[in-house]
Amino acid sequence: MVTIPDGVNVGLSGGVISVKGPKGKAEKSLGPMVSVEVSGREIAISGEKVHVNTVTSLINNMIKGVTEGYKRELKLIYAHFPISIEVKGQDIIIKNFQGEKQNRKARLVGDTKIAVKGQNVTVNGPDKEAVGQTIANMRSAMKINDKDARVFQDGIYEVEG
Repeated sequence: MVTIPDGVNVGLSGGVISVKGPKGKAEKSLGPMVSVEVSGREIAISGEKVHVNTVTSLINNMIKGVTEGYKRELKLIYAHFPISIEVKGQDIIIKNFQGEKQNRKARLVGDTKIAVKGQNVTVNGPDKEAVGQTIANMRSAMKINDKDARVFQDGIYEVEG
């Protein structure tokens, strides 16, 4: 049983649960292993215990995301060539990584927003998985190839979150 707080709307349609709140909207497709019913201000979940616990956690994360939001603080670290990040639509453009002339690209996932101030990067949004996947996409785009990663440690690192 999950209680829906005030200011949050939950909808269920065709195995997809959507949660709307003051910070945005989050959707998740639920598998056939559980059945979910929304009645009043409560969500009832039934099925195998393992799946019920997982879906309960997912719904609680969605409710937290649309009420409080998820925020991660990152820092761009470089030795010689200053890295800059620019967002164009759903693309994250990483410029001057290790002095490369060719820009690197990463993908922005869902309703995630990125704010860049110098070396500090803030990633926030209503969906926990989308925020995490956006950060993973940036880290993957900044992967160092053909060099010793113990020596060349340029990249993006988490400060707090």
